[in-house]
Amino acid sequence: MKESNPTLGKLVGVHGIAPAYLQRAVFIVILSFLFFLAMMVGFYLYQNFVYFLLASAFLLVYLLTSFSWVMQRRNMVKIYENGIEYRKFICRWEEIEAVSNYRETGLVIKPRVGRKIMISNSIQGIDEIADIVGSKLTT
Repeated sequence: MKESNPTLGKLVGVHGIAPAYLQRAVFIVILSFLFFLAMMVGFYLYQNFVYFLLASAFLLVYLLTSFSWVMQRRNMVKIYENGIEYRKFICRWEEIEAVSNYRETGLVIKPRVGRKIMISNSIQGIDEIADIVGSKLTT
């Protein structure tokens, strides 16, 4: 992890995905894998094709959830002295026109030039990020 960005200054804070969302994903991964194993045992014992189909479905849920969990862990909001970075979105404080915090969807940042970006509620400290960005807009 870089300690500074030449255009944004020193790194002030990093906000990753909230632990509650990671915990839910891990719970689904474990549960789907256990059901996959149970259906494979059922298929082995009863030789019924329905158990194989169920095992395949649980394996698919397991794989998709594991993949999305790994991809979600990459989502980070980095706050610098002079700006913010989220995925490929990099913006200085003076380039931000407006910020809106919606409880159901998340934080929306609208720069003066370019398209707006939405930061999901799954990011830890979304309200703190909204407060920081809002305070930087007024100064």
